[in-house]
Amino acid sequence: MTNKETILIVEDDFQIRNFISYSLKNEGYICKIVSTGSRAINTIANETVDLVILDLGLPDIDGIDVIRMLREWSDIPIIVVSARDQDREKAYALDLGADDYLTKPFSSTELLARIRVAMRHMKRRESVKKQSVIQVGGLSVDFEKRIVNLDGNEIHLTPMEYSLMSLLIKNRGKVVTTASVIKELWGPGYGQDTQALRTLMAGLRRKIETNPAKPRYIMTEIGVGYRMVEE
Repeated sequence: MTNKETILIVEDDFQIRNFISYSLKNEGYICKIVSTGSRAINTIANETVDLVILDLGLPDIDGIDVIRMLREWSDIPIIVVSARDQDREKAYALDLGADDYLTKPFSSTELLARIRVAMRHMKRRESVKKQSVIQVGGLSVDFEKRIVNLDGNEIHLTPMEYSLMSLLIKNRGKVVTTASVIKELWGPGYGQDTQALRTLMAGLRRKIETNPAKPRYIMTEIGVGYRMVEE
């Protein structure tokens, strides 16, 4: 198997980066390896890299700061791999622009699956700007007409419900953090009060889910945010 994609591994632990590199090369990926945040930023700025696997506990710059700096000028997919397993850390990394988060230890199968998803999301982001209609299962959103259909029937959403639906379906398959939803829908000055979002989400689910208690389309990622399914 041969893949064109080049993946940058940013990891200072010798055994872990060798494990990751071995797993990726077996799948045909081209690997570049650095052990510091500063070298990672320099490599991404000056060389061809399609995806970054980033440890947070780097010896020079914390991985969180690497994400922040990269997102000022690059939308390259970033998969965080870290021993930090608190929901707050995950949410923070995702808020700053990481595409996914894996807690150590993890299997090569899981890592490869996350890479494929992140690559697919990158290609989708490049094409979604040209899409006027996005469909997930029986649910579709026509952005030009601002029409939402469920199983062939138009459903009527409030302006805020439509904004929430649009945000989630454009990022389908990816966790959208609570903080990023609040910022997108109500603005950066709204704060971290999640009650309005929970109320809005409950109203949207009542309209699109057969059983809101067991959602088919919008999943809750406890402690982090929400995810629209891909299929």
